[in-house]
Amino acid sequence: MVELLTALATGALVGVLFSLFKLPLPAPPVLSGIVGIFGIYLGGVGYQWIIERFSS
Repeated sequence: MVELLTALATGALVGVLFSLFKLPLPAPPVLSGIVGIFGIYLGGVGYQWIIERFSS
């Protein structure tokens, strides 16, 4: 839980700093960004599952 709160706080701080300096936010559009991150996570989990199941 601490890891999630730290990530959220860091992301919020980065967002404030980028807005303060009038820079574009370093993030993809909201929905496609969330789907992309979820896909990366699923790919990593899927890879581990495949390795565990099929390697002896």
